[in-house]
Amino acid sequence: MGRILAIDYGIKRTGIAVTDPLRIIATGLTTVDTPKLMDFLKDYCQREEVDAFVVGEAKHLNNTPAESAQIIEPFVEKLKESFPTKELHRIDERFTSKMAFQTMIDSGLKKKQRQNKALIDEISATLMLQNFMQQQALSGR
Repeated sequence: MGRILAIDYGIKRTGIAVTDPLRIIATGLTTVDTPKLMDFLKDYCQREEVDAFVVGEAKHLNNTPAESAQIIEPFVEKLKESFPTKELHRIDERFTSKMAFQTMIDSGLKKKQRQNKALIDEISATLMLQNFMQQQALSGR
């Protein structure tokens, strides 16, 4: 069984989280400069067995696509083209950045550490992956 890799896509940086090979634990992996993202993913998928990607879906509270969806969708298409054999799942990413920031506060990180936007992106990807794994468990997959 291969890993699941979650992507919190952003204009400047992209947070990445991954499961363990048994898909039990979601862990923040890194944050990558977005222009280098595809190279990172290709390299990572050569080194590790990855079966699926989870990409955040940006929505407003009324369930309509957020402005950032216009930036994410071309990336999703490129991801499908570059990795046609891998599953691609979308998950609602509303509030993940706020939840990530709250997680940093709850874990006792100092104010300077909480200003690290790259860490927020990585934690956001981890939260998305945890949500996806919970949805899969609830649906019996």
